[in-house]
Amino acid sequence: MPEETAEAVLYEVRDRVAWITINRPEARNALNKAARDGVRAAFVRFNADENVAVAVLTGAGDKAFCAGGDLKEMADSSLRIPPRDFMVYLGRTLKVDKPVIAAVNGVAYAGGFLLAQQVDLVVAADHARFAITEAKVGRGSPWAAPLPWLMPPRVAMEMLMTAEPISAQRAYELGLVNKVVPAQDLVAETQKLASTIAANAPLSVQAAKALVYSSAEMGWTAALDAGDRIYERVYLSEDGQEGPRAFKEKRKPEWMGR
Repeated sequence: MPEETAEAVLYEVRDRVAWITINRPEARNALNKAARDGVRAAFVRFNADENVAVAVLTGAGDKAFCAGGDLKEMADSSLRIPPRDFMVYLGRTLKVDKPVIAAVNGVAYAGGFLLAQQVDLVVAADHARFAITEAKVGRGSPWAAPLPWLMPPRVAMEMLMTAEPISAQRAYELGLVNKVVPAQDLVAETQKLASTIAANAPLSVQAAKALVYSSAEMGWTAALDAGDRIYERVYLSEDGQEGPRAFKEKRKPEWMGR
Protein backbone atom coordinates (compact mmCIF):
# COMPACT_ATOMS: atom_id res chain seq x y z
CA MET A 1 0.00 0.00 0.00
CA PRO A 2 1.44 3.45 -0.90
CA GLU A 3 2.55 5.47 2.13
CA GLU A 4 0.01 8.24 1.49
CA THR A 5 -2.81 5.70 1.35
CA ALA A 6 -1.59 3.93 4.50
CA GLU A 7 -1.52 7.23 6.39
CA ALA A 8 -5.00 8.24 5.18
CA VAL A 9 -6.62 5.05 6.49
CA LEU A 10 -5.37 3.13 9.53
CA TYR A 11 -5.89 -0.60 10.17
CA GLU A 12 -5.63 -2.05 13.68
CA VAL A 13 -6.80 -5.38 15.11
CA ARG A 14 -8.20 -5.49 18.64
CA ASP A 15 -9.31 -8.90 19.90
CA ARG A 16 -10.38 -10.30 16.49
CA VAL A 17 -11.96 -6.97 15.50
CA ALA A 18 -10.36 -4.89 12.72
CA TRP A 19 -10.67 -1.12 13.28
CA ILE A 20 -10.51 0.78 10.00
CA THR A 21 -10.04 4.50 10.65
CA ILE A 22 -10.23 7.28 8.07
CA ASN A 23 -7.36 9.44 9.25
CA ARG A 24 -7.89 12.93 7.84
CA PRO A 25 -9.35 14.81 10.82
CA GLU A 26 -8.00 18.15 9.55
CA ALA A 27 -10.26 17.71 6.48
CA ARG A 28 -13.18 16.24 8.45
CA ASN A 29 -12.13 12.84 7.09
CA ALA A 30 -13.21 13.81 3.58
CA LEU A 31 -12.70 11.13 0.96
CA ASN A 32 -9.85 12.14 -1.33
CA LYS A 33 -8.21 9.52 -3.55
CA ALA A 34 -5.82 8.35 -0.83
CA ALA A 35 -8.70 7.85 1.60
CA ARG A 36 -10.89 6.08 -0.97
CA ASP A 37 -8.05 3.76 -1.94
CA GLY A 38 -7.22 3.20 1.71
CA VAL A 39 -10.75 2.20 2.67
CA ARG A 40 -10.90 -0.24 -0.23
CA ALA A 41 -7.49 -1.73 0.63
CA ALA A 42 -8.48 -2.08 4.29
CA PHE A 43 -11.59 -4.08 3.44
CA VAL A 44 -9.62 -6.29 1.05
CA ARG A 45 -7.21 -6.94 3.93
CA PHE A 46 -10.13 -7.65 6.27
CA ASN A 47 -11.56 -10.15 3.80
CA ALA A 48 -8.25 -12.02 3.63
CA ASP A 49 -7.56 -12.10 7.39
CA GLU A 50 -8.96 -15.37 8.75
CA ASN A 51 -8.14 -14.35 12.31
CA VAL A 52 -10.45 -11.32 12.21
CA ALA A 53 -14.21 -11.81 12.52
CA VAL A 54 -15.68 -8.30 12.46
CA ALA A 55 -14.64 -4.92 11.06
CA VAL A 56 -15.39 -1.48 12.51
CA LEU A 57 -15.24 1.58 10.26
CA THR A 58 -14.77 4.95 11.93
CA GLY A 59 -13.13 8.35 11.53
CA ALA A 60 -10.29 10.03 13.40
CA GLY A 61 -11.12 12.78 15.88
CA ASP A 62 -14.45 13.62 17.47
CA LYS A 63 -16.06 15.96 14.93
CA ALA A 64 -16.51 13.93 11.75
CA PHE A 65 -17.00 10.31 10.83
CA CYS A 66 -16.69 11.46 7.23
CA ALA A 67 -17.89 14.72 5.68
CA GLY A 68 -18.15 13.14 2.23
CA GLY A 69 -16.13 13.48 -0.93
CA ASP A 70 -13.26 15.93 -1.13
CA LEU A 71 -14.95 18.79 -3.03
CA LYS A 72 -11.64 20.56 -3.63
CA GLU A 73 -10.31 17.48 -5.37
CA MET A 74 -13.54 17.18 -7.36
CA ALA A 75 -13.25 20.80 -8.48
CA ASP A 76 -9.61 20.38 -9.47
CA SER A 77 -10.37 17.25 -11.50
CA SER A 78 -13.69 18.55 -12.91
CA LEU A 79 -15.24 15.24 -11.89
CA ARG A 80 -18.48 14.51 -13.71
CA ILE A 81 -20.04 11.06 -13.34
CA PRO A 82 -17.98 9.08 -10.80
CA PRO A 83 -16.95 5.70 -12.21
CA ARG A 84 -18.50 2.61 -10.64
CA ASP A 85 -15.30 1.87 -8.72
CA PHE A 86 -14.75 5.50 -7.62
CA MET A 87 -15.02 4.31 -4.03
CA VAL A 88 -15.72 0.95 -2.46
CA TYR A 89 -19.36 -0.05 -2.10
CA LEU A 90 -19.64 -3.12 0.10
CA GLY A 91 -21.88 -5.75 -1.43
CA ARG A 92 -21.70 -4.08 -4.82
CA THR A 93 -18.07 -3.46 -5.83
CA LEU A 94 -16.56 -5.60 -3.08
CA LYS A 95 -18.15 -8.71 -1.55
CA VAL A 96 -17.64 -8.83 2.22
CA ASP A 97 -19.23 -11.83 3.94
CA LYS A 98 -18.14 -10.93 7.48
CA PRO A 99 -20.06 -8.28 9.44
CA VAL A 100 -19.07 -4.60 9.34
CA ILE A 101 -20.03 -1.99 11.94
CA ALA A 102 -19.77 1.78 11.61
CA ALA A 103 -18.76 3.72 14.72
CA VAL A 104 -20.06 7.15 13.74
CA ASN A 105 -18.12 9.69 15.78
CA GLY A 106 -19.45 12.91 14.24
CA VAL A 107 -20.99 14.10 11.00
CA ALA A 108 -21.71 11.49 8.33
CA TYR A 109 -22.56 13.56 5.28
CA ALA A 110 -22.77 12.67 1.57
CA GLY A 111 -20.08 10.02 0.95
CA GLY A 112 -19.85 9.62 4.71
CA PHE A 113 -23.56 8.81 4.78
CA LEU A 114 -22.89 6.30 2.00
CA LEU A 115 -20.26 4.60 4.16
CA ALA A 116 -22.70 4.40 7.08
CA GLN A 117 -25.46 3.16 4.77
CA GLN A 118 -23.46 0.30 3.28
CA VAL A 119 -22.31 -1.33 6.53
CA ASP A 120 -24.37 -3.87 8.49
CA LEU A 121 -24.72 -2.20 11.90
CA VAL A 122 -24.26 1.37 13.16
CA VAL A 123 -23.31 2.67 16.59
CA ALA A 124 -23.46 6.47 16.77
CA ALA A 125 -22.14 9.00 19.26
CA ASP A 126 -24.92 11.17 20.61
CA HIS A 127 -23.59 14.24 18.78
CA ALA A 128 -23.41 12.50 15.39
CA ARG A 129 -25.46 13.81 12.50
CA PHE A 130 -26.46 12.22 9.20
CA ALA A 131 -27.20 13.94 5.89
CA ILE A 132 -27.31 13.39 2.15
CA THR A 133 -26.01 16.83 1.16
CA GLU A 134 -25.53 16.40 -2.57
CA ALA A 135 -28.51 18.61 -3.48
CA LYS A 136 -26.74 21.57 -1.84
CA VAL A 137 -23.73 21.27 -4.16
CA GLY A 138 -25.42 20.13 -7.35
CA ARG A 139 -24.15 16.57 -7.15
CA GLY A 140 -25.98 13.24 -7.20
CA SER A 141 -26.57 10.35 -4.83
CA PRO A 142 -27.54 7.32 -6.96
CA TRP A 143 -25.95 5.15 -4.27
CA ALA A 144 -28.94 5.99 -2.01
CA ALA A 145 -31.25 3.71 -4.02
CA PRO A 146 -31.38 1.09 -1.19
CA LEU A 147 -32.25 3.75 1.40
CA PRO A 148 -36.06 3.12 1.33
CA TRP A 149 -35.21 -0.43 2.45
CA LEU A 150 -33.52 1.02 5.55
CA MET A 151 -36.04 3.74 6.44
CA PRO A 152 -39.54 4.90 5.43
CA PRO A 153 -39.57 6.05 1.78
CA ARG A 154 -40.98 9.49 2.57
CA VAL A 155 -38.22 10.13 5.08
CA ALA A 156 -35.66 9.04 2.49
CA MET A 157 -37.30 11.43 0.02
CA GLU A 158 -37.09 14.29 2.50
CA MET A 159 -33.43 13.66 3.23
CA LEU A 160 -32.55 13.51 -0.46
CA MET A 161 -34.48 16.64 -1.42
CA THR A 162 -33.80 18.93 1.55
CA ALA A 163 -30.18 17.86 2.13
CA GLU A 164 -30.76 18.74 5.79
CA PRO A 165 -29.13 16.66 8.56
CA ILE A 166 -30.88 14.52 11.13
CA SER A 167 -29.64 13.80 14.64
CA ALA A 168 -28.27 10.48 15.85
CA GLN A 169 -31.40 10.04 17.97
CA ARG A 170 -33.67 10.61 14.96
CA ALA A 171 -31.59 8.14 12.94
CA TYR A 172 -32.04 5.62 15.75
CA GLU A 173 -35.80 6.17 15.78
CA LEU A 174 -35.90 5.54 12.04
CA GLY A 175 -33.91 2.31 12.33
CA LEU A 176 -30.86 3.62 10.50
CA VAL A 177 -28.77 3.39 13.69
CA ASN A 178 -28.66 0.43 16.09
CA LYS A 179 -27.44 2.25 19.18
CA VAL A 180 -26.73 5.83 20.32
CA VAL A 181 -24.14 6.24 23.08
CA PRO A 182 -22.28 9.10 24.79
CA ALA A 183 -19.32 10.17 22.67
CA GLN A 184 -16.79 9.06 25.29
CA ASP A 185 -18.26 5.53 25.23
CA LEU A 186 -18.38 5.07 21.46
CA VAL A 187 -15.21 3.00 21.06
CA ALA A 188 -15.90 0.78 24.07
CA GLU A 189 -19.54 0.18 23.17
CA THR A 190 -18.72 -0.58 19.54
CA GLN A 191 -15.93 -2.96 20.56
CA LYS A 192 -18.36 -4.68 22.94
CA LEU A 193 -20.89 -5.19 20.16
CA ALA A 194 -18.21 -6.41 17.75
CA SER A 195 -16.74 -8.81 20.32
CA THR A 196 -20.19 -10.24 21.06
CA ILE A 197 -20.61 -11.03 17.36
CA ALA A 198 -17.04 -12.33 17.03
CA ALA A 199 -17.67 -14.83 19.84
CA ASN A 200 -20.48 -16.49 17.89
CA ALA A 201 -20.18 -19.25 15.29
CA PRO A 202 -18.71 -17.51 12.22
CA LEU A 203 -20.68 -19.47 9.63
CA SER A 204 -23.94 -18.71 11.44
CA VAL A 205 -23.08 -15.00 11.61
CA GLN A 206 -22.17 -14.83 7.92
CA ALA A 207 -25.31 -16.73 6.96
CA ALA A 208 -27.41 -14.26 8.97
CA LYS A 209 -25.91 -11.39 7.00
CA ALA A 210 -26.48 -13.18 3.70
CA LEU A 211 -30.08 -14.00 4.63
CA VAL A 212 -31.04 -10.40 5.41
CA TYR A 213 -29.59 -8.98 2.20
CA SER A 214 -30.92 -11.81 0.04
CA SER A 215 -34.44 -11.43 1.41
CA ALA A 216 -34.41 -7.72 0.51
CA GLU A 217 -34.57 -8.70 -3.16
CA MET A 218 -37.22 -11.43 -2.84
CA GLY A 219 -40.80 -12.13 -1.87
CA TRP A 220 -41.85 -14.11 1.18
CA THR A 221 -41.68 -17.65 -0.28
CA ALA A 222 -38.51 -17.07 -2.30
CA ALA A 223 -36.78 -15.63 0.78
CA LEU A 224 -37.65 -18.72 2.83
CA ASP A 225 -36.27 -20.96 0.08
CA ALA A 226 -33.11 -18.84 -0.05
CA GLY A 227 -32.78 -19.19 3.72
CA ASP A 228 -32.83 -22.97 3.39
CA ARG A 229 -30.00 -22.81 0.86
CA ILE A 230 -27.95 -20.28 2.82
CA TYR A 231 -28.12 -22.17 6.11
CA GLU A 232 -27.52 -25.66 4.67
CA ARG A 233 -23.77 -25.10 4.93
CA VAL A 234 -24.18 -24.05 8.56
CA TYR A 235 -26.14 -27.17 9.53
CA LEU A 236 -23.65 -29.46 7.77
CA SER A 237 -20.55 -27.81 9.25
CA GLU A 238 -18.37 -29.09 12.09
CA ASP A 239 -19.49 -26.05 14.08
CA GLY A 240 -23.08 -27.23 13.67
CA GLN A 241 -22.16 -30.23 15.84
CA GLU A 242 -19.73 -28.41 18.11
CA GLY A 243 -22.35 -25.99 19.45
CA PRO A 244 -24.79 -28.59 20.85
CA ARG A 245 -21.86 -30.75 22.03
CA ALA A 246 -20.30 -27.84 23.95
CA PHE A 247 -23.67 -27.05 25.52
CA LYS A 248 -24.07 -30.67 26.63
CA GLU A 249 -20.53 -30.72 28.05
CA LYS A 250 -21.05 -27.32 29.76
CA ARG A 251 -18.06 -25.64 28.11
CA LYS A 252 -17.38 -22.77 25.72
CA PRO A 253 -17.61 -23.79 22.02
CA GLU A 254 -14.43 -23.92 19.99
CA TRP A 255 -15.49 -22.59 16.61
CA MET A 256 -13.61 -23.84 13.55
CA GLY A 257 -15.45 -21.87 10.87
CA ARG A 258 -16.06 -25.01 8.87
